[in-house]
Amino acid sequence: MTVPHWKMIIGGKEVDVAGTEPIAIENPANGRVIASVPAGGAAHINAAVNAASEAQREWGAREPIARAVVLEKFARLLRERLSEFIDREVEQIGRPLREMRAQVSRLPEWYEYFAAVARTHEGRVHPFGGPYVNYTRRQPLGVVGVITPWNHPMLILTKKLAPALAAGNAVVAKPSELAPITPIMLAEVLREAGLPDGVYNVVTGDGATAGKELSEHPGIAKIDVTGGTETGRHIGAAAGRNLAGFAAELGGKASVLVFEDVDIDRAVNGVLFASFIAAGQTCVQGARLLVHESILDQVLSRLLTRTKALRLGDPTDLATEIGPLVSKRQLDRVMKYVDIGQSEGATLAAGGQRPGGALADGYYLQPTVFTDVKPGMRIEQEEIFGPVVCVMPFKDEAHAIELANATNFGLAGSVWTRDIARGHRVAQALEMGIVWVNDHHRIDPSSPWGGFKESGIGKENGIVTYEAYTRTQSVVVNVSDESFDWFDDNKTVEKRYS
Repeated sequence: MTVPHWKMIIGGKEVDVAGTEPIAIENPANGRVIASVPAGGAAHINAAVNAASEAQREWGAREPIARAVVLEKFARLLRERLSEFIDREVEQIGRPLREMRAQVSRLPEWYEYFAAVARTHEGRVHPFGGPYVNYTRRQPLGVVGVITPWNHPMLILTKKLAPALAAGNAVVAKPSELAPITPIMLAEVLREAGLPDGVYNVVTGDGATAGKELSEHPGIAKIDVTGGTETGRHIGAAAGRNLAGFAAELGGKASVLVFEDVDIDRAVNGVLFASFIAAGQTCVQGARLLVHESILDQVLSRLLTRTKALRLGDPTDLATEIGPLVSKRQLDRVMKYVDIGQSEGATLAAGGQRPGGALADGYYLQPTVFTDVKPGMRIEQEEIFGPVVCVMPFKDEAHAIELANATNFGLAGSVWTRDIARGHRVAQALEMGIVWVNDHHRIDPSSPWGGFKESGIGKENGIVTYEAYTRTQSVVVNVSDESFDWFDDNKTVEKRYS
């Protein structure tokens, strides 16, 4: 059966690659090929950057209000066409339909929010001494390169694309080779909304070729990546050589801290959501469950019962709660960590097995819980990126904070307690860029998102991100009518500086 072949978008045109084997896109629920895309390389990245550079001059010169009008129209059009994007997201990454409806349906909010920021963002007047007026204004950076992963193809692209476009930049996007379809689909809707050709470009290909070329291209003013920590290091080094801007949302190993005063059922519900949404394939997955020792047995009993009852199945079925992992490679990686955990002496208390029957052809793994986990174990320290949770007890608040901070990552975590003072106190002691209290995974276009330590540099969302997609120009105006001659020896130094 012939499958659809999606082409790259460069300068508003569909572009293919002749003589090169296309990249096959699989449905991870059954392993079948559902589409293909071109294997782009250096020439295509160069063409996209050149097209973006030319288009950006006109787009960046527009008044922010004019750019806002385009983004507002795009948000309306996207909202009308959400169902087709949701279906493609489910098909290419295997996330359950119930999840993708909830996530993708919110994406128009990002474009509306950053349209509002573009409309209302103000320059500043600074208290410059003497007869001067000093003001600063924001200008676009130019051409921005964005490299996005497969786990949230549209959401993560949107968190970068919306502020970049609002600020007047042009974008070259390199989506994951596992999930490139919806980023390509966005181009048609953006064009219909009035975005000039060349302002949004999509080059498909693998990270070692297209991704590397984009990150090293001298025409890129900023590179923004979401991915693994080692990948981020290489891209950051390339950006540094070009003196380009750099932002990165990288790995995570989020802790969920459950204190003794919680409602047990509410906390367990929160743990399930934190740990198993997206089959654990998120950077903020609740991978480390830290529970006060006095309630450990109660929490474990209910958690294991609920975990074993989670429904694996066809992602297109609204009754499905857990879908497959995105690829065989990812499944093999997670299964390797299941073996490592057992070899390290942890107890496999739930899951860790592939289901058979109707799900045997997909990349499914039962939600997995490890107990008897000790600090320093690989499963407790390394990012697994799958439905695997490590449970550890803590003695008191200080011990909980110590355990939570004892990783190289610092992206996110959550604190579960009825004590509001403790909630704030613990949150502020955690070395994490995002902390939820009595919740997890919540996001808003206005709320800065990004990590500490090896979890990345810079932020997504919020005014701070809009500003990070601009450069600041300072204008100093002398408003005095008095003539000034530095080399007039009849005037004192003090006079010269007055």
